[in-house]
Amino acid sequence: MPQLRKDPVTGRWVIISTDRQQRPHDFHFERAAIVGREHCPFCPGHEAMTPPEVMAYRQNGGAPNGPGWDVRVVPNKYPALQVEGTFDRTGDGMYDRMNGIGAHEVIIETPQHDRTLALMSEPEIVQVLWGYRERMLDLQRDIRLKHILIFKNHGAAAGATLEHPHSQLIAMPIVPDFVREEIDGARRHFAVKERCVFCDIVRQDVADGRRVVLENADAVALAPYAPRFAFETWLVPKRHGARFEEAPRHEYEGVARLLKALLQRMDRALEHPDFNLIVHTSPFGEDTADVYHWHIEILPKLTRVAGFEWGTGFYINPTPPEEAARVLRSVRL
Repeated sequence: MPQLRKDPVTGRWVIISTDRQQRPHDFHFERAAIVGREHCPFCPGHEAMTPPEVMAYRQNGGAPNGPGWDVRVVPNKYPALQVEGTFDRTGDGMYDRMNGIGAHEVIIETPQHDRTLALMSEPEIVQVLWGYRERMLDLQRDIRLKHILIFKNHGAAAGATLEHPHSQLIAMPIVPDFVREEIDGARRHFAVKERCVFCDIVRQDVADGRRVVLENADAVALAPYAPRFAFETWLVPKRHGARFEEAPRHEYEGVARLLKALLQRMDRALEHPDFNLIVHTSPFGEDTADVYHWHIEILPKLTRVAGFEWGTGFYINPTPPEEAARVLRSVRL
């Protein structure tokens, strides 16, 4: 059973997940499993190599846990948290801990082993986003859970252990500190100005133009004013909305168009970088409708986080966001 343990100094929770000791090569830095199609557990025909699916999109029907799917969602074989059990929150002397209750799923984005998001069609990307939405709505029914994080690790430097395109979902019984800090910052802005801080960012940056990479009627791709990482880019819907899973379908379509074009530009300008993609959305059960604004962050792995960053919380970014946006805008596809 995984455990959640609380740091008594900072109040930060960490997951101690002994199940993940079984994962091969866990302690080999930047080493991904190079697995061909014949041994890939995410390729069609190998469905028995994963736990039974919890959801799949099949255009032409077909039996569950068999080929013929377009998007497939399965429990993670080595979960950070697990659904079964109770919290059993207890004290361990001065320390606090509880069982690691939650959910950890893998969204297999395509049956094609080497079809990255940049190579997918826009409707295929929309289908992936819609799959995120369906799983979030389903897991929200579990009253033990407070927040769902959806993320994608693309490439070894970003933490991927398999090449086949996939994302992950982790549903947690607590709201992570980073999410809480972001929401608290949005609340402070709203308390002073009675406006959403993300809406203000979109209005100002679209008017200014220097940090905008791409935009359409539904969303904008921009380099944030104070990025932690070189070429960090946010995809922000123009319509105000706190929750990813409540967005209208046309918004997913607009975001998909920008996401495909952005990743193509990154591949061309940055020579196919590894990256992390993170969906930022409001915790459920909290009233954040006015103050928060869902968005997606793409973080290319071009620099290393080292001692200064870990010791101070400051990030050293060698590329101004205005220059990063200019480079990506100038890419010819």
